[in-house]
Amino acid sequence: MTTYGAPRTVAEAVALLATTPGAVVVAGGTDLVVAVRSGKQEWPAALVAIHGVEELRGIEEPTGGGLRLGALVTHAELAGHAVVRRHFAALADASAIVGSPATRGTGTVGGNIANSSPAMELGSPLLVHGAELELAGPAGTRRVAVSAFLAGPGRTTAHPGELVVAVRLPAPGSADGASTTGSAYVRLQYRRAMEIAVVGAAALVTLAADGTLAAARVALTAVAPTCVEVPGVAAALAGRAPTDEAFAAAAGLAAAVASPISDVRASDVYRLAQVPVAVRRALAAAVARARGDHAAAPIPSSNQWSP
Repeated sequence: MTTYGAPRTVAEAVALLATTPGAVVVAGGTDLVVAVRSGKQEWPAALVAIHGVEELRGIEEPTGGGLRLGALVTHAELAGHAVVRRHFAALADASAIVGSPATRGTGTVGGNIANSSPAMELGSPLLVHGAELELAGPAGTRRVAVSAFLAGPGRTTAHPGELVVAVRLPAPGSADGASTTGSAYVRLQYRRAMEIAVVGAAALVTLAADGTLAAARVALTAVAPTCVEVPGVAAALAGRAPTDEAFAAAAGLAAAVASPISDVRASDVYRLAQVPVAVRRALAAAVARARGDHAAAPIPSSNQWSP
């Protein structure tokens, strides 16, 4: 028998998690319900439903820039938010292609991160934007980088009884206005809706006043045990013009990091061949946005990819 708790505050939720053995947090339930119905897991012994915790909602713009996303912010809210679309466009790209309209209106940012799927759409965009998580637990609150939180398929470094409270994103670009920043997320998909990434890539670039690359970050989806940032991209692209040659250098670094598996959606060989394609497309879209082309999310992409 599954017991059920519905806290109204973060403190109540943390207390329930601390005193209820085997309790699992549920918000939108879009992953949990599917997993149970498909027979991949049993119903947890206890559910702590946090959908009534109002302090977990909302998109805030703290003083000094950046964003704070409450754990209960939905994908639909994220995809439609004007500031997200303009300054954190990779997140809008990703949220706009999660599941179906019903899934996007129910599924939450906190749940997407806490489930730690290697194919989750928000993982790579959060990595390139240098996101941190706010966690609340029996020992108090703490912050941890998303890169340090994701530990493997379905595994995180959260301490027992901890709850994801919010996601914090630093302001992109420089404060002096001498540079411009853009980001993008693209994925290889076989259909336009109700799909999971076969390969995905997020890119964040900052252009200097002369149009060269002042900074760049790239992260990958569905080609490693977690979403993973590609090391060495910033050093490889710094000071270079944003050309196909420069993008190819970053794509080569990405291919070296990828360690995909074969499954029902694609072979490891196919995934590895498509990593450079995804990286080049993500970088090109991010550069276009940094130049002022704030394209609507998601990034248009063909179902037929080639190197």
